[in-house]
Amino acid sequence: MAFSVSLKTYSLIGIVVIFHFFFVSPCFCARKLTSLYQPPPIALTYHNGVLLEGHLPVSIIWYGQFSPAQKSIVADFLLSLNPRGQQEKLSSTEPSASLWWKTVQTYLKKAGKRKIHIVPSNQISDESCSMGKTLKKSQISELAHAVSSKSGGLTLVLTAKDVAVEGFCISNCGFHGSDSKKRSAFIWVGNSETQCPGQCAWPFHQPIYGPQTPPLIAPNGDVGMDGIVENIASLLAGTVTNPFGNGYFQGSAEAPLEVASACPGIYGKGAYPGYAGDLLVDFSTGASYNALGVNSRKYLLPAVLDPSTSQCSTVV
Repeated sequence: MAFSVSLKTYSLIGIVVIFHFFFVSPCFCARKLTSLYQPPPIALTYHNGVLLEGHLPVSIIWYGQFSPAQKSIVADFLLSLNPRGQQEKLSSTEPSASLWWKTVQTYLKKAGKRKIHIVPSNQISDESCSMGKTLKKSQISELAHAVSSKSGGLTLVLTAKDVAVEGFCISNCGFHGSDSKKRSAFIWVGNSETQCPGQCAWPFHQPIYGPQTPPLIAPNGDVGMDGIVENIASLLAGTVTNPFGNGYFQGSAEAPLEVASACPGIYGKGAYPGYAGDLLVDFSTGASYNALGVNSRKYLLPAVLDPSTSQCSTVV
């Protein structure tokens, strides 16, 4: 599969306990290591480009071995963003995934765009790893195009724990990219469980460097998949608000600071390097989380920059 379209790609990297974005090609999103210094309020500029809006079909390609239980963790997260009917019975003030998503939606409203409704679309399992278990970044975009050719859609490319992707663990945990001709976008995230959980699944694993605080218990009992959800959430916020490189960001278009990358390593109030913040705890399992989802799910979702306050916002 070969494509000649021009792709803009944005990368999410984990450095020790702080996840940040890294330039892939040709656009760079840097989530820098933080320090005790508290930066002034940040305001992202809207560059009048196209944003993702309205009904957003989301396809998934599971590249490698994923169990049904692992797949359901991601599927339930997507459903949790805009629950319908009796899927969720949470009040508007409870710390939920949909409340987290509401902050991201604020950017669309400011730009005069329609609210996004996540619409789960087709899922494809490539358990035999048809392109091999060592992938280049260009092959990720090929996989994304193979799953969905719909204009205006979003594809998640998720690679299993034994699949190596160019730059994974060295410079990134995932990235988002786009096809401007089709007005479609994709997100790639890898399962870091056996390759670099201290980088891409913190705070559910001991970091390689930096403050050595005890790891937290993953809310869904799977360090790799709970880490995948963290990274999907961060990249999804950036994809929706800056899908083609001319949406909401601060700084250079080649190295933009986006909605979630502006708030590295923050999951609750009082967060600082090595400490994720004051989180909720499931007393039956000891797991830490900050957002409730459908089917009794619990997730840990990253802070996003609230445009109404220009401060990093968490759901707890």
